[in-house]
Amino acid sequence: MGQRGRETNRRSNQKSWLWLVLFLMVLAAGALAFPLFVHPDKGDVAGGNPAKPQALPPIQLSVTCVGDVMAHSTQLTAQYDSDTDSYDFNNNYIYVKDYISQADLALCNVETTFAGGAPTGYPLFNSPDSMASALRQAGFDVALTSNNHMLDRGFDGMQRTLDVLREAGLATVGSRKEGEPRYAITEVKGLKVGVVAYTYETSGVNGQRSINGSVMSDDSKALINSFAYGRLAEDLTHLKQDIDDAKAQGAQIVIAYLHWGEEYQRTPNEWQQSIAAEVAGYGADIIFASHTHVLQPVEYLYVAGDGTVSHEAPAAEVSGDAAAGQDASDGVSAGEDSQSEAAVKVRKVPVFYSMGNFISNQRAETLNNRYTEQGMLANVNLTWDQDTQGISEISMDVLPTWVDRYQSGGKQNYYIIPLDNALNGNETLAQSGHLNRAKQALEDVRALVGDEFLSPSCPPAQ
Repeated sequence: MGQRGRETNRRSNQKSWLWLVLFLMVLAAGALAFPLFVHPDKGDVAGGNPAKPQALPPIQLSVTCVGDVMAHSTQLTAQYDSDTDSYDFNNNYIYVKDYISQADLALCNVETTFAGGAPTGYPLFNSPDSMASALRQAGFDVALTSNNHMLDRGFDGMQRTLDVLREAGLATVGSRKEGEPRYAITEVKGLKVGVVAYTYETSGVNGQRSINGSVMSDDSKALINSFAYGRLAEDLTHLKQDIDDAKAQGAQIVIAYLHWGEEYQRTPNEWQQSIAAEVAGYGADIIFASHTHVLQPVEYLYVAGDGTVSHEAPAAEVSGDAAAGQDASDGVSAGEDSQSEAAVKVRKVPVFYSMGNFISNQRAETLNNRYTEQGMLANVNLTWDQDTQGISEISMDVLPTWVDRYQSGGKQNYYIIPLDNALNGNETLAQSGHLNRAKQALEDVRALVGDEFLSPSCPPAQ
């Protein structure tokens, strides 16, 4: 190699060393400004300064449920249009539609069948399919089919009822098709809500199990959720299993509906109270119920971490589900307590013992019982904590309703009236002249459930 070549090589080596020195200087400066090892979740590991995890926003969920949706023969006549030879039930719900639609999840007890053929009222209900569509258009999401009229048209009628409700866009629970689960799960605002629904059985017919005098065939027994007082412990075991199964399939919140009680009694009996406590202890977060055709009181049940159920709030109440830190499938779980570790940890479970009739022809004129005209929009509002995976807050209120029936245009008219702040200006009440009857209904409900549970939409006491 010549002199010129050696000189070129020497200069090239010098440049390489220079670039290396410059690179190391830049790297050192960067290390002073930024941590060398940063984990996206754990922060500066080398410096021991973990980054604070970002809390997920809570989810607000509103649930509304109503009691018995019935169609007596006079209602069928009222909703029939002879010009089109069809039935239209949409007008029944025009005043309550906004309340129902605004709920994140709305449920109703469908106390009739859709068996096809000629519509009939009591004692064997069979309603036009258009009634299911009207319920969906009113804003309902879930149809509860477990009630004492579910077998009015036998097994085939029970099965077709499911078809009609589902075709209308409603989820169903309480009865099912072969191979389907005994519960329903619906997703709302990213949360999976499980629903279980049961009805009581009546006394057997000739030694056979029955519902409202309709004998349960072997096929129907396997596809109906029911309980009998004579074998209550066994049947409630099935209900508990349904709740456990729903949770195992991802249900984060569980609603239980129970069709029970003594007709026309305005206070819950011992069976209702005992079963409610059991179901709350099994892990139900909300309990809705009906059947008595009149309203009954509401209350909270409190489930402690050891499974003890109380009607009174403990001294150091923890609102809501308190489910943080434990497996939700155990049904009664403890959570984080911001006050002290020694405080009692509870789940707070709203119970509506009977939501009464939402719509029917039962009233003062037919039964000499004005309380059968009264119903409610049973409302529950809860906060779901995404970090702890539990209900952090839960509350309930009642918006009373009243069924107005009056003659106009040569036929009867039925409207569900919400007893809210718009009561005095309601056009239907002005036409029927029944404003004072509606106001009496409001005061009846106020006296029954108390002002503490009345919806903020209700006018104050006079």
